[in-house]
Amino acid sequence: MPELRVEALTHTYSAGTPFEKTAVENITLSIPAGQMLALLGHTGSGKSTFIQHLNALLQPTSGKVYYDGKDVNADKYARRDVKGKVGLVFQYPEYQLFEETVFKDIAFGPKNQGLSEREIDERVREAARFVGVEEELFERSPLELSGGQKRRVAIAGVIAMRPGVLILDEPTAGLDPAGCRQILDNIRAYREETGSTVILVSHNMDDAARMADRLIVFDHGRLAMDGTPEEVFARPEELIAIGLNVPQAAALAMALRERGVALEGSIFTHEQLRAAVLRAKEAGAC
Repeated sequence: MPELRVEALTHTYSAGTPFEKTAVENITLSIPAGQMLALLGHTGSGKSTFIQHLNALLQPTSGKVYYDGKDVNADKYARRDVKGKVGLVFQYPEYQLFEETVFKDIAFGPKNQGLSEREIDERVREAARFVGVEEELFERSPLELSGGQKRRVAIAGVIAMRPGVLILDEPTAGLDPAGCRQILDNIRAYREETGSTVILVSHNMDDAARMADRLIVFDHGRLAMDGTPEEVFARPEELIAIGLNVPQAAALAMALRERGVALEGSIFTHEQLRAAVLRAKEAGAC
């Protein structure tokens, strides 16, 4: 799987007008193939603008984006090519469902790639399996489905193009807890089976802690933090200062430590918290 690389990326909206606003400023980073990355930041921090550059939906004011060593904005052919290789699922993607049946909606991308009917059928069934859409739904209208089912169909439509990079902008927004868990479990299984790079844009620190190998934090269009969950969540005061929370487990661990409970190690998941409390209890520290 190819690497994504961003060099000195800046994007300014309405440049040269009274409404000029720089949404992303001088971002340089590399995303290795196969990484599960969570992109975090408050509303207006530049996350959505940034991800739209990764598949050439937006073009930089300055700077470069490379996929497999090639400039994705080299020309119109490069921009068109990268859209099939870097798949982007927008927030509330179910509002973009438009075909008569679930099958046709999932098949839309592969069909536009010029694949044969046999290949399209294979892609649709594969993508539906990844996201938990039963084949018995294929002939139903997407509009008849539940919110969670619609979300999975929309994600399947992007997965069916077999992108090397899958980007999901707030994929659990508006879903109930059970729906959130199912979507995230589907995404995790997809990544483990395919080895694809997955970029998860989220406000939910618990989702990021549970899912990601690497966290990137944006603040006012700039790169504020970049590291493993252990490294980023070890800086709770800085996260709070830029308008973010910490995972519930990390917040509970902080509260327990303030009360004198000697919890060892980095704690940002409920499993880690439970293990640390049990160790402290066995050691007589609580």
